[in-house]
Amino acid sequence: MTANIKLAWRNLWRNKRRTLITVSSIFFGVLLSAYMTSMQEGSYDKMVEIVVKFYSGYMQVHQEDYWENKSINNSFDYDQALVDQLKKHPEVDFVIPRLESFGLASSGELTRGAAIFGIVPEVETQLTGIADKIVLGKYLQSSDNGVVIGEGLAKYLKMNLIDTLVILTQGYHGASSAGKFPVVGIIRHVSPELNKSIIYMELKTCQSFLGADNKLTSLVVNVPGNEAMKRTLKKLKSEIKSPYSVMSWEEMQPDVVQQIESDRAGGIIMKVILYIVIAFGIFGTIMMMIAERRREFGVMISIGMQKRTLAFILFIETLFIGMLGILSGIAVSMPLLVIQAKNPIPLTGETAKLMEDFGFEPYMFFSTAPGIFSQQAISVFVLTLLIGIYPVIASMRFNANKAMHGT
Repeated sequence: MTANIKLAWRNLWRNKRRTLITVSSIFFGVLLSAYMTSMQEGSYDKMVEIVVKFYSGYMQVHQEDYWENKSINNSFDYDQALVDQLKKHPEVDFVIPRLESFGLASSGELTRGAAIFGIVPEVETQLTGIADKIVLGKYLQSSDNGVVIGEGLAKYLKMNLIDTLVILTQGYHGASSAGKFPVVGIIRHVSPELNKSIIYMELKTCQSFLGADNKLTSLVVNVPGNEAMKRTLKKLKSEIKSPYSVMSWEEMQPDVVQQIESDRAGGIIMKVILYIVIAFGIFGTIMMMIAERRREFGVMISIGMQKRTLAFILFIETLFIGMLGILSGIAVSMPLLVIQAKNPIPLTGETAKLMEDFGFEPYMFFSTAPGIFSQQAISVFVLTLLIGIYPVIASMRFNANKAMHGT
């Protein structure tokens, strides 16, 4: 067995040019596929980060009817026991209480619809980092009676610091709520839509304004990442019962999930085409190799080599070609993509402006998730195994007499 493997390895280098050309085609196929997959997954990771870090968190706990009918009437009482139950899970980083509502923001004769967020300032910024996005004024403090508003909303209402913002909305149980609040800060929110409508209030100020003392619409539960979310979500869904419900960001943002999946499907089609090109490259080399060595094979069989031994040697040669291409492709793509992940490619011009309009940073991001490299290795390895069937069948059907006479 060992002698046959050594023979297969030596056979590869009898025609170095042919072997290197085939290995190179696999190498570039693996490199391009890994690069494309990394770029796709990097953009998906950034999209999820925007959804998670600038609004929803990885999971939220609501009153069970809230998500279908986002009314303040479907809020729930703050329960420290519930918060403690959530925090006891080792992968939960922190729990953020919120009270959300909608209303009309007005200044002078100008009015615009607004999203009102009642937050605990020091806890909220752990997730969203909104304290670092203040462009004018200051961030909210505990027991602050002012508001922080989006830059887009401030421009529309022609407001500046210390100006008074009038908010009209429907409070708890249908009560009318109206109030005047000084603008203590203006924030440049990453989301263009929220930037044009967001109003942040300190939680107790918001509860008092809406007549919803001690009420919350959500508890944001944050974990280190998607895999941790999947593990923790399963446990929380089994623990948290009516009148509460637990939802992941994927359940709350199905349009984002659908967008990622449809784009990923398009990427799969491109990779399939690339793999077909690789497969034909390997297959063509194997066919040429067998055709060129017919007389050699005839001699080997004539002096006593069994056909199954010859088939094994040819299969191992095919496997070696595939493995050399895979290993070289992974060896080059891995450090390259690590560098790219740390140094995303900046975009300029109209493309950059378009991405900023949609709330994305104008960069091409890359991912170095292990699955990116293992996916390429497994795919090409399977292709090589399938192509390796051809020389096995060809050798088992080989006619030594015809090969010796060149027919």
